[in-house]
Amino acid sequence: AGPAAPGAVAAPMPGKVLTVYVKVGEQVVAGQDLLTLEAMKMEQVIRAGGPGKVREVKVAPGQNVTLGQVLVELEPG
Repeated sequence: AGPAAPGAVAAPMPGKVLTVYVKVGEQVVAGQDLLTLEAMKMEQVIRAGGPGKVREVKVAPGQNVTLGQVLVELEPG
């Protein structure tokens, strides 16, 4: 798999989505929590890399994800 598209937030590891904190249309700031993944019995919070607006949330709580899978798409700005 190649790099994710600009604005795409991808899974840094395979795991299970525990919680999604944002919804479509929401404005986010750099460092804001987007979702929590569970991998190898540990929880990892995925945060926004920069400010933007949530364009699409591609996962739901309870869903298993793979390495590099796009989780959230943001419109930069």
